[in-house]
Amino acid sequence: MANKGLQLLGFMLSLLGLIGLIVGTILPQWKMSAYVGDNIITAIAMYQGLWMSCAFQSTGQMQCKVYDSILQLDGALQATRALMIVAILLTVAGLGVASMGMKCTNCGGNDKVKKARIAMTGGIILIVGALCSIVACGWFTNQIVRDFYNPFTPVNTKYEFGAAIFIAWAGAFLDIMGGGMLAASCPKGKPSPRYPKSSKAPSSSGREYV
Repeated sequence: MANKGLQLLGFMLSLLGLIGLIVGTILPQWKMSAYVGDNIITAIAMYQGLWMSCAFQSTGQMQCKVYDSILQLDGALQATRALMIVAILLTVAGLGVASMGMKCTNCGGNDKVKKARIAMTGGIILIVGALCSIVACGWFTNQIVRDFYNPFTPVNTKYEFGAAIFIAWAGAFLDIMGGGMLAASCPKGKPSPRYPKSSKAPSSSGREYV
């Protein structure tokens, strides 16, 4: 059985990972304008996220605009949106399931083996959710790199990695660590009781008479 401290640590890491996923999904800094080439303009910094694009001026003002239509977005952005939402929902579900199987809670009954299996199931759900977010971040990162090194991409439309994508990466890895600790609650089978074999033959209670 995994001890109570390991389960609690895994739950806290997964909770921090969930916060990281939510913050990373909401923030618009998934990619930011790259200052390359001869014509460098630093007065305005352009950011693009999963839900909006923003322009940050050197005066400290930021103007954001939500994407008007989903159909106008490229496939990579739509897939990243969907995977991040699925990752957040799975993480929430995994935390709920794991909380019922932890030793420090009263949910799930008093059967220790049953509670350990519930915690293990929650950990597996958390790992699946983290993998969804890793795929989403990797897909979006690959798109940024391909557009950056594409010679046909205009210089003023090239982007590099923003802060939000690193926050999402961190949340995903925290979820994997927490889910792995909770999945380590996999119970071992109960050992079957072994009785010592008697070396003496059972004595007869009486004699037979003809």
